[in-house]
Amino acid sequence: MTDLAALLKDEVRGPHPYRRPSDAATLILVDRSGSTPKVLLGRRHQRHAFMPGKFVFPGGRVEASDRYAKVAAPLDLHAQSKLMARVQRANPVKARALALAAIRETYEETGLLLGTHENLAGRAGKLLASSAWKAFGEAGVMPDLATISFVARAITPPGRTRRFDTRFFTADASAIAHRVEGMVGEESELVEIVWIPIDESQHLDLPGITRRVLQELQNRIAAGFSQDLPVPFFYTRGDKMVRDTL
Repeated sequence: MTDLAALLKDEVRGPHPYRRPSDAATLILVDRSGSTPKVLLGRRHQRHAFMPGKFVFPGGRVEASDRYAKVAAPLDLHAQSKLMARVQRANPVKARALALAAIRETYEETGLLLGTHENLAGRAGKLLASSAWKAFGEAGVMPDLATISFVARAITPPGRTRRFDTRFFTADASAIAHRVEGMVGEESELVEIVWIPIDESQHLDLPGITRRVLQELQNRIAAGFSQDLPVPFFYTRGDKMVRDTL
């Protein structure tokens, strides 16, 4: 489990300028129940060699099991289309796996399971009860991709020892169906999690791309938070970071 949002800009340069970026996903949970939207951020352990003490979104690489986990509802077609844009060998299975990776990583780093309570008897239950998705099967929770929005994409610049092609997703806090205690603490990847207004989050110790995506998210919420809004795409051209749209 790795904070991919952090890696996009703040990774130390290494001797691998042509390293191919790995597919990854991260999730921004938003609580809009009050007058001011709040986002979930976690603080990394100070003993981590990479990004110690930084506040980050949960996220990580796509795993093989993310391609096969059963879902209660599919991705919105606008989100699926944008996930497939400007991607080699794009297909709906890969788009789906990216969204599921964001949900799985959120559980592994925070203990929060997103989805709906379902009767998981039969094949769906067996698939969710295996590998990284076991906790969902045990809790009777099936991931619901209809609650997920695709809000940004960013590729780590060349020259880093680790590179990621990260898709940023968001979901409302009402999508949390279950919580497993003990996933956050002194011996965990995240030592604490906080719900904080977006404006106030800018005062935290954030990686550069995390800060930028939060600004984009704030604009998206103000614009109505629709699935058909353009998705910002950050990548490097020459020595400059480019903001494009999907």
